[in-house]
Amino acid sequence: MNAIISASELASALAGENPPVLLDVRWQLSLAKAAGEPPFDGRAEYAAGHIPGAVFVDLDRELAGKAGERGRHPLPGLAEFGAVMRRAGVSSGTPVVVYDGGQGWAAARAWWMLRWTGHPDVRVLDGGLPSWEGPLSQEIPSPAEGDFQPVPGAGLLDADGAAALARSGVLFDARAAERYRGDVEPIDRVGGHIPGAISAPTTENVTTDGRFLPAEELRARFKALGAAEDTEVGVYCGSGVSGAHEVLALAVAGIPAALYVGSWSEWSSDPERPVAVGADPQ
Repeated sequence: MNAIISASELASALAGENPPVLLDVRWQLSLAKAAGEPPFDGRAEYAAGHIPGAVFVDLDRELAGKAGERGRHPLPGLAEFGAVMRRAGVSSGTPVVVYDGGQGWAAARAWWMLRWTGHPDVRVLDGGLPSWEGPLSQEIPSPAEGDFQPVPGAGLLDADGAAALARSGVLFDARAAERYRGDVEPIDRVGGHIPGAISAPTTENVTTDGRFLPAEELRARFKALGAAEDTEVGVYCGSGVSGAHEVLALAVAGIPAALYVGSWSEWSSDPERPVAVGADPQ
């Protein structure tokens, strides 16, 4: 099953016999608070207009636990996540489509969490809300309670697993190259990367309108970076959000990959963990 869906395909699916549950996960990584500006309000954006029938899901409060030693966006409790999904109408036998404001990171986080916990049919709207040409609604839906029960599966890395994979397979760093090198670090304690990790900014997986590159181009990109057919692949980023977007890009390319959710925000919080700087992985 393709991990992404176009706006035209979504419109057809919504008009079909088994329409998908729609999740709106608009979110932005924002430094506005530090600059004294009001932070991005995804719920307000949703209330102003969303794809008809979509249910808002708050990434910071519902797709992540409390920030701390496990990183800025650690996984929430399974029970809490399951309750959120069921309230949104998610059932195991119903397809789910997730979208955000166009960047794709937040939608990919929801996609990854549902896939990791066993949902068999989840896709991300390619290009997000800006790609949608249909009407928008301000009506807040009240979906019937779903029956989804999350059961964690494979594809999750912890700090030790990420460090080991950087030696035994391929560990991609999905952040901007300047953060990988340690030239700048606007958020976390120190700059740099996990020793052995390969710089692979997820922004290079999409076109200027936020849509993913064709699958064959993504396969060629990841192969050139070391992701051969028999190679175990993992991804991390700053806090497990843009990294999910790279896992999604790898899925589009037909390459399975695990996600280190704690990512650099967890890794760099421990001064005992090694840090590499510069363009060289080591």
